[in-house]
Amino acid sequence: MDAAFLDVAEPSGQRTPDRTADDDAAFIRQIQGIVGDRYVLTSPDATRRFRTGIRFGSGPVVAVVRPGSLVEQWRVLKACVAADKIIIMQSANTGVTGGSSPDRDDYDRGVVLINTMRIEGLHLINDGTQVVCLPGATLFQLEKALDRIGRAPHSVIGSSCIGASVFGGICNNSGGALIHRGPAFTQLALFARLDETGALHLVNHLGIALGNDPETILRRVENGDFKPSDIVNDPARAASDHDYADHVRDIEAATPSRFNADPRRLFEASGSAGKVMLMAVRLDTFPKEKEEVVFYIGSNDTGELESIRRHILQSFKTLPIEGEYMHRGSFDCAEVYGKDTFLVIQYLGTDRIPQLFALQAAFDNFCRRIAFLPKNLSAKMLQALSHLFPKHLPKRMTDYRDRFEHYLLLKMGDEGIGEARAYLKSIFPSKTGDYFECSPDEGDKAFLHRFAAAGAAIRYRAVRDKEVEDIVALDIALRRNDQNWFETLPEEIDKHLIHKLYCGHFFCHVFHQDYIVAKGSNCEAIEHAMWKLLDGRGAEYPAEHNVGHLYFAKRAMLDHFKALDPCNTFNPGIGRTTKCAHWGPGGAPPPRELRCEG
Repeated sequence: MDAAFLDVAEPSGQRTPDRTADDDAAFIRQIQGIVGDRYVLTSPDATRRFRTGIRFGSGPVVAVVRPGSLVEQWRVLKACVAADKIIIMQSANTGVTGGSSPDRDDYDRGVVLINTMRIEGLHLINDGTQVVCLPGATLFQLEKALDRIGRAPHSVIGSSCIGASVFGGICNNSGGALIHRGPAFTQLALFARLDETGALHLVNHLGIALGNDPETILRRVENGDFKPSDIVNDPARAASDHDYADHVRDIEAATPSRFNADPRRLFEASGSAGKVMLMAVRLDTFPKEKEEVVFYIGSNDTGELESIRRHILQSFKTLPIEGEYMHRGSFDCAEVYGKDTFLVIQYLGTDRIPQLFALQAAFDNFCRRIAFLPKNLSAKMLQALSHLFPKHLPKRMTDYRDRFEHYLLLKMGDEGIGEARAYLKSIFPSKTGDYFECSPDEGDKAFLHRFAAAGAAIRYRAVRDKEVEDIVALDIALRRNDQNWFETLPEEIDKHLIHKLYCGHFFCHVFHQDYIVAKGSNCEAIEHAMWKLLDGRGAEYPAEHNVGHLYFAKRAMLDHFKALDPCNTFNPGIGRTTKCAHWGPGGAPPPRELRCEG
């Protein structure tokens, strides 16, 4: 067998399914011996920030383990398999559907959560045209490394969660904002899985010859211990979605451009949703544009924006780099409740975000021990501090907020800049819209404001918890030929909503829609009623956040999960499936018929 495409089976040891508390104590001591006491967390306070999703989901764990190397990660995996533990893999824990944290306490085995953010690193290969990323690599780190050589990654700063990992994008086929690159995708990965008999396999499909022994393979890939001659460039295996640019240009197609259950892009680790243990991925990189210009478009007519979308996709020689949509409601919420995020990134940079999140989590854990302190104290303090700073958005942006309801941030590069200038000048000003060409500072702030909107709903919920029941967050992909993309909700749903916050990757027709639900309303019933409306529109959902523990996995995705993980050991319950070993008994829980009342 070619060592660049290798499947190594290793006996996982005798399982002991009927375990006692003493057995768990022995298991924890074993894990501590592998990674060190400091990196095995067991108390509820210590594990809370890992076992609680950023927007949704929480549950108990036997332990949170934070390995410091791929070899440690492999050894922890072997111990978990031998102890018959459920394994939930986690990188940055930025998923909005609870897909990288436990969900309630109804698992049939103990849960071990393995957080991989200590295993940082990436290796540029093939003269920088490709990169091998390790589990803790973030989009920020990848973008920074590639910028030095004039290249760009498959995705940039996360549109839904700041601080996202590279692995999170691959496992969830996340699309990101870059129009001509499509969803994060690769057929070149190094991962561990269990087969039907429970035997553990390390599968090296990186296309890099690293040896035949699992620990040797892992040590070498982590250290970058391989030569150009070890790298196989197999044209049959892709490291990005090569067909997406043509796919998204097909504006008459009655199907979405991208969505999580698309069989075209479910391949081993890609779209795996944590059903394998991913160790390394190999991805394409892309030439960086020499010049970029942002055009800021405002309109009171959704049809006008759709005409722009269709014309550019159909007629422009050069696709936009990005085309991000914001509604006035989202703009306003982000201006107030995303202000501190905006300012932190502007002045401190993205590198500091993970440390600041960790400090906030530690502060929240401390406050929970003091009964008289208010709920969500850190969020309320940060929100109060943000009011002390002056207005942070450019005047032309706030003027457009007052004049128009809908905004399109169009980023063009190189030859596309002239195309966009000529086209926009020919159609604006119109009766319902206008545009301006941003200065570099305005362009940076426009996109930073758009990305700060991702967490604004969460901050609103935390600060105004007495009036907010929760957030219903939808992640939808509309048909490419759907010209009526802006929704109108029926009164029986709308009456329960305090705010409707709409953003999206406009040219892909992928929208992130956050609904802030009034206290006392049934959020699950509201969400299921919205699903029915989306079904009627021919939409697919989720588009890029993956099913997590909120959505039902569709057939293509369910088949993918079962093929990857026949024992149902990794992340069971994902996609509303059974949490039981070997996918039984009973299968997925049945959908509930719910109505939006009261």
